Amino acid sequence: MPRPRASVAVVLALIAVTGAASVAQRFGVSEGAGAGIRVPPVDFNDGGFTICKWMFRSERSEPGGIGWSTDYPFGEINLLTRLAELTKIRVSRDDARHVNYWVVRLTDDQLFQCPLLLGSDVGTAGLSNAEVQRLRQYLLKGGFLWVDDFWGTRAWEQWASQIARVLPEFPIVDVASADPIRRALFTITEVKQVPSIFSWGGPGSDPRERGNDSPHADFRMIADGHGRIMVAMTHNTDIGDSMEREGDDPQYFAEFSPAGYALATNIVLYALTH
Repeated sequence: MPRPRASVAVVLALIAVTGAASVAQRFGVSEGAGAGIRVPPVDFNDGGFTICKWMFRSERSEPGGIGWSTDYPFGEINLLTRLAELTKIRVSRDDARHVNYWVVRLTDDQLFQCPLLLGSDVGTAGLSNAEVQRLRQYLLKGGFLWVDDFWGTRAWEQWASQIARVLPEFPIVDVASADPIRRALFTITEVKQVPSIFSWGGPGSDPRERGNDSPHADFRMIADGHGRIMVAMTHNTDIGDSMEREGDDPQYFAEFSPAGYALATNIVLYALTH
């Protein structure tokens, strides 16, 4: 069903109206793994949309990264909150009306109830043979994986080597300019390079966290034989921080959050409709 196109400026206006600084603080939790690992119940599908954060084992480290829990949980909390405000997606909530967000391992049975699996700092991930098979099953059964916030050549090569074990017959390609994921709601002509707020030098500063080894943001994908995207990859950019850090600095918010939310919204809508 065709959707009206919206501009990224609309995102900025709508988020500003709803109060950018207030979302994450209402939850009163810490960040990273210290926020607690929210393992979903055996049957957690209540008909509402939720995000499953992928918990994996890191076999190497990256400067500034903390492995699977990078951007957790406020990246997920804020995205789910904004999706409920900016779209008609019904978001899963608990009895206190807080959004439900979960952490899953590839070996968990709950994986197959996850409408979207989100991985951060995946340039450090190492998959066991059992995890390779489980992720393959999940993706070929209709699951969707979005990986974000991994920078430079070494991180890319690490990730590419792991996902090639999962889907060896499907190539990694750039997301074409005409691909439906770029126009699911907002028109995305270019994926913005978003630096971590901790490496950001202020308006107009260089966003390349790895300098010449991260010259621009890459938007790549793996699609199945019918053209359905199974894996979306935002490399050399930290879309997660554009959401997690929306309330930390007004200038950072204005420069990065509208574009970040526009892309994330498109990815979610595509995952739910394809």
